[in-house]
Amino acid sequence: MSTATRSIPRAGWRTVARKEFTDHLLSARFTVLLVLLAIAAIGSVYSSASAIRGVAEKAAGTPALFLRLFTINANPIPFSFITFIAFLAPLLGIAFGFDAINGERSQGTLPRLVAQPIHRDDVINGKFAAGLAVIGLMLTSLTVIVAGLGIVTLGIVPSAGEVTRVIVWLIVAIIYVGFWLALATLASVMLRRASTSSLVSIAVWLVLALFATLLFRLVAGVLAPAPADATPTQVLRNAQVELAVSRLSPVTLYDEATTALLDPQVRSVGIVTYQQLDRAVVSQLTLDQSLLLVWPQLVGLLALTVVCFAFAYVGFMRQEIRA
Repeated sequence: MSTATRSIPRAGWRTVARKEFTDHLLSARFTVLLVLLAIAAIGSVYSSASAIRGVAEKAAGTPALFLRLFTINANPIPFSFITFIAFLAPLLGIAFGFDAINGERSQGTLPRLVAQPIHRDDVINGKFAAGLAVIGLMLTSLTVIVAGLGIVTLGIVPSAGEVTRVIVWLIVAIIYVGFWLALATLASVMLRRASTSSLVSIAVWLVLALFATLLFRLVAGVLAPAPADATPTQVLRNAQVELAVSRLSPVTLYDEATTALLDPQVRSVGIVTYQQLDRAVVSQLTLDQSLLLVWPQLVGLLALTVVCFAFAYVGFMRQEIRA
């Protein structure tokens, strides 16, 4: 082993990650996003708590009442906490990843960074790890705030099973936002300007968050048409194709996983016929059963994140960096 090889630290990515993590915490974007999401979270939990208090007598015996704080839609804010996370949390990943590489390149610091006694892949690995750590910190803080406000406002003491479900959901949410971080990092690697990579990332987010349902419906209409005089079999086939196509989107995978994890009474995330509904037994699933129900969604969400980061990793390693 040569002296040059021995002088390179094995965990150089940790050095990069520590620096990036500190920079993120001290940045204006961190403060703005934290305040934005905190306001949305507090507003949603206040509405949920008000709705639960309004029917306190009827809700006293409701199973998994604590979890309703995260899932109930109520006026004046007709969006639940998990809906806000599904729609707004991708901004965290985009904000901490869109200029990860091209930002260094535009400032002229990328050549000096890769010239340090670290492996080249430590740069992108450290930046991704730092972004993921900040995202985990923010989502954990928001979840604790929501849970704490719910406990104080309603006096609900969550059971161990409910706390475990919230923790598992939090891990899923971090993976979900991690996909958007990987996507923004990929755009940062492939595109020279940070403004362009941010626009591309935001465009993908808006399409998947707002217009995906229309696109999936159009694709299903082409692959499995259901005309006005369609038979029940054709209608069912069209719905199945639309659902299958929609599961290519991380938003759909996250929504289905969240629905099952935070509602023990959910027994299916697919299409349920009247015959199946009529024979269904109303009962709560254990956490293990809920995880088995959405295991494909969890694996798919993780796979999308890994594949997206892998493309960013390979693209960065193949790029020529000049001083």
